[in-house]
Amino acid sequence: MMVEVSVTSPLSTDAASGAKTGGRGTTKAAAASPVLGTYGRVAAWLSKRVEVALAQVELTLPQYRVLGILAEGSAAASGLADRLAVRRPSITALIDGLVTRGLVDRRQEDSDRRRVELRLTPEGASTLARADAVVDESLVAIAGHLPDKEEAMALRSLELWARAMVESRQNPRPHEEGAKSNASQPAPARRSKR
Repeated sequence: MMVEVSVTSPLSTDAASGAKTGGRGTTKAAAASPVLGTYGRVAAWLSKRVEVALAQVELTLPQYRVLGILAEGSAAASGLADRLAVRRPSITALIDGLVTRGLVDRRQEDSDRRRVELRLTPEGASTLARADAVVDESLVAIAGHLPDKEEAMALRSLELWARAMVESRQNPRPHEEGAKSNASQPAPARRSKR
């Protein structure tokens, strides 16, 4: 279900609770006022704010994502590429930069010399902790512009999104499988509009 919301005006309680008025998942707020943005746009806007916060610890968003995944345990580059939905050459360049900075360690696996495991170094773990702190501080500051109850709701929604993301990765639905496999394929050539 896609619910469009206005980015410049506060959501009504109906829109915040997802109350339907009928017809293709629209809400009273979406039907009553001009739609200036979507959930995707808000997520992209929030993502940019995270990028700005990460600049304080000299990390890019993709580097932050890699460090976060490696904090869960070691991984192979191919596994990281799949989780990040990028091509393997892209992840190699990203990992090279993190290895050069001493944040990630590459080790050949004893049982299969072709397989290279990636691990977070102590410096990588420290950098990730600092990054988590500055990003959390930034998000809490943004949410702090809301009344107390809505601030708590906004922050709690991030926890719910995290849970939903984990669940979708562990138990993908059929339409998500198709999107996942398409993410690793090259984009179709665009036609010019002449």
